[in-house]
Amino acid sequence: MEYTVKIDDLTFGYGGQTILQNVSMRFGAGKVVAIMGGSGMGKTTLLKLIGGLLTPQSGEITIAGEKMCTGDQKSLYRLRRRMGMLFQFGALFTDLSVFENVAFPMREQTNLDEETIRDLVLMKLNAVGLRGAAPLMPSEISGGMARRVALARAIALDPAVIMYDEPFAGLDPISMGVTANLIRRLNDALQATSIIVTHDVAETFEIADYVYMINAGRIAAEGTPEVLRHTEEPFVKQFINALPDGPVRFHYPAPTIGQDFGGEKA
Repeated sequence: MEYTVKIDDLTFGYGGQTILQNVSMRFGAGKVVAIMGGSGMGKTTLLKLIGGLLTPQSGEITIAGEKMCTGDQKSLYRLRRRMGMLFQFGALFTDLSVFENVAFPMREQTNLDEETIRDLVLMKLNAVGLRGAAPLMPSEISGGMARRVALARAIALDPAVIMYDEPFAGLDPISMGVTANLIRRLNDALQATSIIVTHDVAETFEIADYVYMINAGRIAAEGTPEVLRHTEEPFVKQFINALPDGPVRFHYPAPTIGQDFGGEKA
């Protein structure tokens, strides 16, 4: 299989705290790959590392055969030109119209004339079902529609890699289903590599080709959705089935109840 993104033995942390340790992943061309796990496990940090916003302490990231080097600005910008990003909650420019939001990366990254930009923007909006919303402002559309506009902006330059940070957060069931189907359909049309960071098991398992599950800074399990549904690995079973008891504890470590309330000595 051809891999668009490779991560090899990556370790990253802030100060003295290690967030990710010896992580290796593969993201195939034309595939939708999910990164799942509990809050604070380093999922969004991985997207920032792939995008060159952060530099790992060790290990390397390769995009389309080229090693990511955050110290080489020219190389970094060239790689970023091949990436699209759907930020959590969309992150549209509130003072720009729907049309101008999608046109923004085209104007920033290309020398296309305005007529060509107009046609491309309307094509991208049509792909997400919002061509008629082009003149509206973000304040005039729903949250689900705003997420679709952000998706149109993410694919504006036909990127080889599309990254999604919690694309289903805050959406109603209908909007979640629409967004999930769009991610799959657009990925297949572009033959891109889609990387999804998410907590939403049902929607993700319907569209993902492969899933990595992260716990405590390491890959706890990986495989197709079908394989993970039948795994006996305790963390995966707890996460997929939303079980209260398992490796991930509800209570943060604390003194005993007696020590806090009954005068019991530590």
